[in-house]
Amino acid sequence: MKSQAGPNPQEDYKLKDTKPQLGERWPHGGVRGGGGWISSERATSTYDLVEQMFYLYVRVVKAKNLPTNPLTGSCDPYVEVKLGNYKGKTHHFEKRTNPEWNQVFAFSKEKIQSSILEVYVREKDMVARDDYIGKVVFDMHEVPTRVPPDSPLAPQWYRLEHRTSDSKVRGEVMLAVWMGTQADEAFPEAWHSDAASVHGEGVFSIRSKVYVSPKLWYLRVNVIEAQDVEPHDKSQTPQAFVKVHVGNQTLKTKLCPTKTPNPMWNEDLIFVAAEPFEELLVLTVENKISSAKDEQVGKISLPLTMFERRLDHRPVHSRWFTLERFGFGALEGDKRHEHKFSTRVHLRVCLEGAYHVLDESTLYISDVRPTARQLWKQPIGILEVGILSAQGLLPMKTKDGKSTTDAYCVAKYGQKWVRTRTIIESFSPKWNEQYTWEVYDPCTVITLGVFDNCHLGGNEKPTSGSGAKNDSRIGKVRIRLSTLEMDRIYTNSYPLLVLHPSGLKKMGELQLAVRFTCLSLANIIYLYGHPLLPKMHYLHPFTVNQLDSLRYQAMNIVAARLGRAEPPLRKEVVEYMLDVDSHMWSMRRSKANFFRIVSLFSGLISMSRWLGEVRHWKNPITTVLVHVLFVLLICYPELILPTIFLYMFLIGIWNFRFRPRVPPSMDTKLSWAEAVHPDEMDEEFDTFPTSKAQDVVRMRYDRLRSVAGRIQTVVGDIATQGERFQAVLGWRDPRASSLFVFLCLIIAVVLYVTPFKMIALISGIVWLRHPRFRSKLPSVPSNFFRRLPSRADSML
Repeated sequence: MKSQAGPNPQEDYKLKDTKPQLGERWPHGGVRGGGGWISSERATSTYDLVEQMFYLYVRVVKAKNLPTNPLTGSCDPYVEVKLGNYKGKTHHFEKRTNPEWNQVFAFSKEKIQSSILEVYVREKDMVARDDYIGKVVFDMHEVPTRVPPDSPLAPQWYRLEHRTSDSKVRGEVMLAVWMGTQADEAFPEAWHSDAASVHGEGVFSIRSKVYVSPKLWYLRVNVIEAQDVEPHDKSQTPQAFVKVHVGNQTLKTKLCPTKTPNPMWNEDLIFVAAEPFEELLVLTVENKISSAKDEQVGKISLPLTMFERRLDHRPVHSRWFTLERFGFGALEGDKRHEHKFSTRVHLRVCLEGAYHVLDESTLYISDVRPTARQLWKQPIGILEVGILSAQGLLPMKTKDGKSTTDAYCVAKYGQKWVRTRTIIESFSPKWNEQYTWEVYDPCTVITLGVFDNCHLGGNEKPTSGSGAKNDSRIGKVRIRLSTLEMDRIYTNSYPLLVLHPSGLKKMGELQLAVRFTCLSLANIIYLYGHPLLPKMHYLHPFTVNQLDSLRYQAMNIVAARLGRAEPPLRKEVVEYMLDVDSHMWSMRRSKANFFRIVSLFSGLISMSRWLGEVRHWKNPITTVLVHVLFVLLICYPELILPTIFLYMFLIGIWNFRFRPRVPPSMDTKLSWAEAVHPDEMDEEFDTFPTSKAQDVVRMRYDRLRSVAGRIQTVVGDIATQGERFQAVLGWRDPRASSLFVFLCLIIAVVLYVTPFKMIALISGIVWLRHPRFRSKLPSVPSNFFRRLPSRADSML
């Protein structure tokens, strides 16, 4: 008897459709999950993309007239809320009989195991066991239900009862107890039973949080010249250069080609700075003594707030600055003659507000707005994402002798980062949290990642060189907004795939509900003919090396700032979300990009094979039709271009039936992640610089990886351009395909009624026009083409 075949890994790695119960509270019932449509009659609820979850809320407001301890003569009260096996505690106050807590506790209805809610007022005792002051008991069957937008439930005063009897004791506590949903305004800041550790006496909770990326600026320092550069050895003529520090960033000019006390450089040094500006611009003029030794001639520290903020390419006024020379005398404390003869430096410094500071790859960019808010335009849409749950997560650590996972999800779009609450010890966590973003450009990508919270205990080893642990990666999902149809709810389960040194591993699935709502269709169509990035990126572009360096600095600044929040969004999380290692060499990625290019030529190969069949009369009817078409085009050459555009129009209309119905997801076959060789995986996970033995091998190996990384990027860019050609009529971006299809129809009609010679003459004149009549900005067709999606979104 044959054994039954196991599950197909290809099917297991694919995106799946789900049918969650969404929009139950919409009065008109116009919602349908699983990629269905929604009605235009919307309710005011903002939680229609998540499943409704009920929680028992307990708001502990304050207490009054609490009795004092007869031994200490004071009262150190706190409140303990107990429901079955779950306990939540407020913070305690010292020596206060009328404390105010104003804390909220939330208990998931699915995990309620008791019909009695007990609220204890206790006194903190640092030495012995805490004493009971009194309690209030609630019957769960009598708790009222409140569903927003109902008015908040008013708290009430309750007399405290004795712990072991029904007699009253001195003191009252103000409470509000109700059954509500995650749409309640108390939900975000509440202590959650499903996000809290109940081991021992301590209680640990990680709440959902919203973070905002720091506002990033490009700082342009134009070092023009210096005067009166005086070295320590006055008999020598100085050969100077300037070194500039901004935080952890250091750049320096080239050596002045001539030895002179008045050197000139006229070089631009570009830095990344974040508001609020905490770092100083520290500039030093140094003299080159020998190949291994430099001496400092002068130094100055300037706050970034003193510099002008430029919103266009107009010139900025230059200024002279006098350098400090303290500490260069015979005695450190002798400063009597310091300013008699000082070095001056001529600078032109400004904060660039017309650029978008790139902190993520342009392939997965989520925001294209310039830094200056004055240059922002109105949003063109709303993105709503319901983070429902995860299924089948793998154990990430061992806690108390058993394997477990403490999962949370992070979503990043634009400047807004969101983090769900951490669900403790669950392989199928349910978050059901909904978030909203304003959309300023449809050709952007939202990134979602799932992580294991390693700071709740476990057997993970600390990272080398530090005593801290890193949150483990569970997987990542990217969704390009332009691939979504407007006002449609997508409910899908996305596979969470991670590459390990041992190979590809599926870590589970993430269930999402996504909706892209259009606010202005005209503005969206208008954007398709305009540059993706602000125009300053094209009028005064940066070099490739500058962009790589500036992006690395921007990522470090964002990670540092978000790591200072509470709770912190840790560096390893930010780096994973921003694809910090996307530029590193990988044999697997290079092979994947190569075969992406090969697949582009498959159409030409098929066309060549079809022409060969026509030539050899494999299908006589087809060959006769081709002969007729050929004779017609020879006799009427003016029909060639209209026929081509009409043919593309018909192909686009035909392909509309086969348009993708779900957003793209990670494609393991496209990424060459399934059949990768172990040695190639070892190379991909090797450190940079390499940890392999022998200095010569290390040097050559690093050089090879650096060069191959650039080749990999170029090959990927070529593949991206080709895939955009395929996407024109592939309906991956429904708005772009619609525009192109109807444009083809219009062009076909125009070409039919316009003489071919006139078309050729106008086209030639336009193509050969004088450079004076050319714009530095990309043309409309170029802008349209660059906005088309590619399969890069599906690359691991």
